Order: sequence, then structure tokens, then C-alpha cells
Amino acid sequence: MIKGFLYTTLLTIGLFTVSSVKAEDSINNAIDSLQDTTHITPKAEFNAGDFIFDHVGDAHDWHIMTVGDYNISIPLPIFLYSKTRGKFYAFFSSKFHHGHSSFKDFKLITEGELKGKIAEIDSQGDVITASLPIDLSLKKNGAAIIFSCILLSVLFISVANSYKKRPESAPKGFQNLIESFVLFVRDDIAKPSIGEKHYNRFMPFLLTIFFFIWINNMIGLIPIFPGGANITGNIAVTMVLAFFTMVVIFINGNKHFWKHIFNSPGVPVFLKLPIPVMPVVELASWIIKPAVLMIRLFANMLAGHMIAMVLFGLIFIFGAVNIYFGFTISIVSILLAVFMSILELLVAFIQAFVFTMLSALFLGMAVTEHN
Repeated sequence: MIKGFLYTTLLTIGLFTVSSVKAEDSINNAIDSLQDTTHITPKAEFNAGDFIFDHVGDAHDWHIMTVGDYNISIPLPIFLYSKTRGKFYAFFSSKFHHGHSSFKDFKLITEGELKGKIAEIDSQGDVITASLPIDLSLKKNGAAIIFSCILLSVLFISVANSYKKRPESAPKGFQNLIESFVLFVRDDIAKPSIGEKHYNRFMPFLLTIFFFIWINNMIGLIPIFPGGANITGNIAVTMVLAFFTMVVIFINGNKHFWKHIFNSPGVPVFLKLPIPVMPVVELASWIIKPAVLMIRLFANMLAGHMIAMVLFGLIFIFGAVNIYFGFTISIVSILLAVFMSILELLVAFIQAFVFTMLSALFLGMAVTEHN
């Protein structure tokens, strides 16, 4: 079971890293439109939209802290393919100096509709928007995913080694904690949902998605490096998780599962032929099920991060009006933020449990044998 978990984790590292390259592209337009409505009054320099979306969004570097006007961050590798020059380029994001300078005729856009993207510039220094380079860079979310997968692998390898060293002894410490969660997934999720006959072969997959979601939810709540990345609040990440679930369902679905989709008993023939209305509806329902998992996890985790940022943003908004207002609201905001953080600890576990539980239920429906 531990080996299966590790194999699936290694696959997850590759697929999630690739998916994170374009993680924000699907919501960039929505973010830009929302930012236009969140500017504060002209006399205030604080921009609530930038503050919130810089936290929940992806980036080409891993920002740690800002001291005065100096930003402390970890540069990440940039991989670009220039369509106009027909060449690949590789360098670190530190060459852009947080968007203040260009490198090899590439520039990191820091404002406007192309904010966060890398574009080429001409000899006059103007941005060429007609043909953006293909960006295959490793961004913050991708780096955070690799870190979490390495962390999970190290933890489970250490647990496996403990079992090898003391096969007859009762688990202790961290080994006992991990065993409790493994038994929870097995006895309270896999067995009741999938059945005694088939549950064991799906345990590596269920353990992987449970611990991956839970650990990344927890890491996202840590405000300092290496935490703070909004991994499970990124729809590209939850989409890959949901895609994994859909593929496992379709691969393991038995003949009764496929018969119910393409030749449902009790359905009139004219709804199957010549236009396959019911097969299309049934197949679509099995695509929608994982899609619901994707949206549920993404929306809940993104909302938690955004609410926390809104509470902190209120301090600066009221402080721009009057310093006493800012001081008063800071007490309320911090107390609410602490309460939200405690609540998010519970939400982090619940979301991992719900995603794993529903995945197990769908798998159970696909492998159930009918007489």
C-alpha cells in the first residue's frame, strides 16, 4: 500500500507541475476585471485588489517578505519559447528584478491586462503584445507542489522503514498518527463506499488524494515560507485531481457500469437510437461528477484565503481614512482572522475527506456487481 502511494505521488509530481504552468490563465480575465473595481480612494496608496489577488494568485518567484522597499524572494526558473525568434530561453526570474528590468528582450508585465505574463519587447522597449512567448516556467504553485510531494514521500518512506525495522511492535509517535489516518481512510471511506471485495486495490489512489489535499491545505495556511502557496485554491490543480478520479472510474468500470451508460435497462429504444440521447446524458453525468469535485474544493479553499486577506485589507482601508479607525478595526480584523484560521484547520481536513469520500463513492458505483 505504501509503495502504491509513493508511485502515485511520483506521477502526481509530474502531472501537477505541468498543470501549474498555466494555472492562472483560466481566471486572469476575471481577476483583472475584479481588480478594476477594488481600487481605494485616490489619496490612499493601498490597493485591496492587488493585495488579495497577489496572495491567492501564482507568480514567477516565491515572495517571502518585504523589508522597506526591498523584496526578499526565491527566484524560480523561467522557460520560454519565442515564436518570433524560434528559440528556447532558460534563466531565473531574478533577472527581471521584480519587473523593473528586462532580460534578453523579455519583460515581466506588472500591470494592465497582461499583468503576471512575460512578453517580448522591441528595440524601443515597447511590449510586443501580438505574439506572446510560450511560457513553460516553473511558478510558485508548481514549486510548492513539488515541495509537498517530496515532503509526503519522505514522511511515508520513514513510516515504511519503521514498519520494516519493528514489524511486530506497536506503532509509536508519528508512525501511530499516520496509521490512524490510513485506517480512517480504509475503514470509514474505502470499505463502506467500494465494498470489501474491491476496496484494497483503490487504497493507494485514495490515500494519495487524501494526504495530498490535506497536507497542501495545511501548508497553504502557514503564512511564512515554505507555506502560503494557494495550491488547492487553484482550479488547475483541482482539475487534475478530478481528472485522475474520472480516469480511474472509467478504467475500472465493469460491464454493468458501461451497460448502464450505453444501454440503460427500461429506457425506450427511441432515446438510444438513432440519436443516442440517454447514452450522452449518462456519460455527461459521469464527467460532471468529478467536475463538481473540482469546483467544490477550488471554491472552498480559495474563499478561505480571500476572506483572510479581506480582513487584513480592512485595516489598511480604514487606516487610510483615519488612523484611529485603522487601529480600531485592526483589533476586530485580527480576532476574526484568528477565528477564520482556526476554522480553516477544520475545513482543510473536511475538504480532503469530502473529496476522498465522493471519489470512493463514485468508484464504488463503477465497480459494483449486479446479479
